[in-house]
Amino acid sequence: MTGTQSRSRFDLLARIAFAVVAPALVCASTGCSSLTPPFDSMKGAQMTLYRLQNYSPPAAPTGAPAMGLQLPPQIQSWISAGASLLPPGLIPPGLIPGSAPPPPATNVQRFPPEMGPNGFPIIAWQPVTDSNVQGQILDVLGHQSNFMTPSQNCMYAELGISIAQPGNPTPANILVSLSCQQVQAFNFQWPYQQTGLTPDADKKFVAIAQSVFSPH
Repeated sequence: MTGTQSRSRFDLLARIAFAVVAPALVCASTGCSSLTPPFDSMKGAQMTLYRLQNYSPPAAPTGAPAMGLQLPPQIQSWISAGASLLPPGLIPPGLIPGSAPPPPATNVQRFPPEMGPNGFPIIAWQPVTDSNVQGQILDVLGHQSNFMTPSQNCMYAELGISIAQPGNPTPANILVSLSCQQVQAFNFQWPYQQTGLTPDADKKFVAIAQSVFSPH
């Protein structure tokens, strides 16, 4: 091998090494995000968390006798399995036996707006201003490992998340159903094939709801 060939090979190897090492150096100096797009661009974005009534019984026909609340089987199973995992005050009204029935779902704000009258009645809402809680929300949403193939085909949402999207006047809205163990996205492309919540992700959302809505 001639000296010229040797130098050319050395230069090629050096360029390959730089191409591999440079991104790592940039990450070390600037802090690269490991969140999946689009969540990687939502750090510091305005966020709102909603408590939602996951089920509203249909209005009884005029003159019909009053009937006991008949919950969908998915919600009933969730309660039987321990919906009390949610802290007191976070369980949607009327789900626990012996409690007051859920309020009428007429003339109430609903989430997400994209669903119109089919949206879920808003029980309470709270801006998420704590950067640590914001990071927890994005950490759940931004990692594929928190999602799996849904085990149930339903959507009775207890939580709603709204996140401002950079350069887009419409926020990213996400329904979170703990009883159905899955999510549903609006106004943006959900980045994963899976929409089901893993047990760990389910627990994380419960903890997030507690930190936002429970009195301190």
